Amino acid sequence: MTWNGKKVLVTGAGGFIGSHLAEQLVSEGAEVRALTHYNGAGRLGWLDESAQAPQMDIVLGDITDPFAVKEYAKGVDVIFHLAALIAIPYSYVAPASYLRTNAEGTLNVLQAARELGTSRVVHTSTSEVYGTAEYVPIDEKHPLKGQSPYSASKIAADKMAESYYRSFDLPVVTVRPFNTFGPRQSARAVIPTIITQALRDGVVKLGSLLPTRDMTLVDDTVNGFLKAGVVEGVEGLTINLGTGHEVSIGQMANMVGEILGHELTIETEGLRKRPEKSEVERLLSNNAYAKEKLGWSPTYSLKEGLERTIKWIEQNQDRFKKDGYVI
Repeated sequence: MTWNGKKVLVTGAGGFIGSHLAEQLVSEGAEVRALTHYNGAGRLGWLDESAQAPQMDIVLGDITDPFAVKEYAKGVDVIFHLAALIAIPYSYVAPASYLRTNAEGTLNVLQAARELGTSRVVHTSTSEVYGTAEYVPIDEKHPLKGQSPYSASKIAADKMAESYYRSFDLPVVTVRPFNTFGPRQSARAVIPTIITQALRDGVVKLGSLLPTRDMTLVDDTVNGFLKAGVVEGVEGLTINLGTGHEVSIGQMANMVGEILGHELTIETEGLRKRPEKSEVERLLSNNAYAKEKLGWSPTYSLKEGLERTIKWIEQNQDRFKKDGYVI
């Protein structure tokens, strides 16, 4: 697997996973065009502070604009499409924006790649499209369930990618990460929510403590993306990226307390809970397909990932709100 000299576009490059991916591609010799969301302040998300940013061609735009997307996709060999709205609670408030960004934005990427003859598109899905597991471990044949407007918008995006492969033979592969976490993740996600509160005063307010998740460190997820971009014969496939281990929200909080060396007070708070029928109660991946098709398997344990994430948040506590619920 080599990226040396390959020209790539990363959409959502200023975000949590996207910034890690863009940096790793630079480190492996790729010529990276990094698309970040346009804003009046000209901020580049996490790329504002990236040591590799000067080696990238950073452009600002909006994934919902087909003209801008096509312009930025010109001349690249591979498109990594990560741009998306991801916060599930906010999708209850602004569902139309999720459909525009996640479904229509994906359509714009696929159509641009089709018209330009791009050699590979790596589309980003999410384990949320499975909803509460009907069986475990969850393989790629598991039914899809729209248990939130966010997951419904991602199902639409996934099916659009599938349709472009079947209708137009577009060389697209869909990767489906299971609950990626690590440095740079915002407090909209559960692990930073636990850690920031634990570091502040030891009182951790959460929603339901019983749902289980399959937590994957961002380094492992990025490695899966890289393999999906170059391995031959995976066009048209959807591939899970998960560890094959599950942990409940309550257990994660206790693990954070153990690593920090003190007992946490864990409280449930109603406004942090999803609507009852929208809560995804269990996610546990079957990653056999990733091992078979990509030669990918996770290398970091949950404890190792938590230790790295805690260390980063300890050094960056000023980036997080001191109190309140981050939607």
